[in-house]
Amino acid sequence: MNEKLLQYLWNFKIFTNFDFKDTDGNSIEILHSGKWNTDSGPDFLMAKIKTKNVILAGNIELHVKSSDWIFHQHSDDPNYQNIILHVVFQHDIEIEEFTAKNIPTLELKKHIDENILGKYEKLLYENQFISCENLFTPHNIPFYFHEENVLKKLQEKSISIEEDLKRSKNNFEAVLFHHLAYSFGLKVNAFIFKQIAESIDFSIINKIRQDKIQLEALFFGISGWLENPIDDQMKLWKREFDFLTTKFNLPYLRTHPKFLRLRPPNFPTIRLSQLANLYFQHQNLFSKLISAKDSEEVYEIFKNIKASEYWDDKFNFGKISSHIQPKILSKEFINLIIFNSILPVKYTYHQYHNEDNPEEMISFYKSLPPEKNFITENWKKLKVKPDTALESQSLIYHYKSNCETKNCLNCGIGLKILKET
Repeated sequence: MNEKLLQYLWNFKIFTNFDFKDTDGNSIEILHSGKWNTDSGPDFLMAKIKTKNVILAGNIELHVKSSDWIFHQHSDDPNYQNIILHVVFQHDIEIEEFTAKNIPTLELKKHIDENILGKYEKLLYENQFISCENLFTPHNIPFYFHEENVLKKLQEKSISIEEDLKRSKNNFEAVLFHHLAYSFGLKVNAFIFKQIAESIDFSIINKIRQDKIQLEALFFGISGWLENPIDDQMKLWKREFDFLTTKFNLPYLRTHPKFLRLRPPNFPTIRLSQLANLYFQHQNLFSKLISAKDSEEVYEIFKNIKASEYWDDKFNFGKISSHIQPKILSKEFINLIIFNSILPVKYTYHQYHNEDNPEEMISFYKSLPPEKNFITENWKKLKVKPDTALESQSLIYHYKSNCETKNCLNCGIGLKILKET
């Protein structure tokens, strides 16, 4: 037993019976178990109990042992002056100040099923894909589990987007550009691409977006690739970049994206060219993406996006490849962009303008196919097969937020498993 589990059981009222008596044998009726306090101070606030025909209102403190009150030095803390009940797993000593103030102590040891303790031990120490793997069945997944997880994920992402908004003076178009760049960089270059995007005043993108060569020149120049051009196209990009540097008084900043451990189609050269082409082809990209209602509308926006013709027979500067074809965006890559950039920015935009519509976001996720990766494949082994991106995104988020960290006591699945004694 630990204090966190004890708080959890008290909050969700997971007991074998509710015939509570204090350590002196007096009956205790819990009228309101209190609000779980995750900050400093008593564990449960604004509680209400009835004992000795008297109703008491105040706070409740929980400990594994009664003596923990002394060890935690609560006696001299003014935050603990309004305690109406001391709840413990094991009553090992009398607390003099409780006796003097007629504050009852409730021992829970006989009200907790030992099976719960065994299950919790398993959850903590099992080294598997998910801790509850040997206890889990698909019916343990609560109603609206996937919807709640996806909305939590969007809310978490919106916090970082709001920070970007502050830095961008509430320019949503600039923020979308930053986050699209992040997605185009994938895991290896995500932060580097975002740094490139943030180093460019978005007004410059708007001024040159009708010229694809200048967009590429800007991205390639900041990446430090145009210092020593080795062919005519690179020389053209360098001239354009030098012109833009002078015209817009660009600071000298070189970022150097990475090529190591990347498949050639994901080389930063290809991805930055595709990003430039996206902004070249869609002059009103932001409004198109914000107004898109489902994945088909987004696919329509991205379907003709490809790297410039220079890259048809190359993956890196000046190096001819035997693999000759236009470098288009795959549907899987577009889905990643939707998950990581478009939907979080759409969600934040609607929240910002008080147009909160969770049903639309849920519907959008349902219109997308599920991802296939290590996490979803392991869920399938547990007979949880995602049919849409709503379910796969939920399962991925839940695994990373709860299962990896063994945060079983804040997990809806864990609650159902512990309740099933």
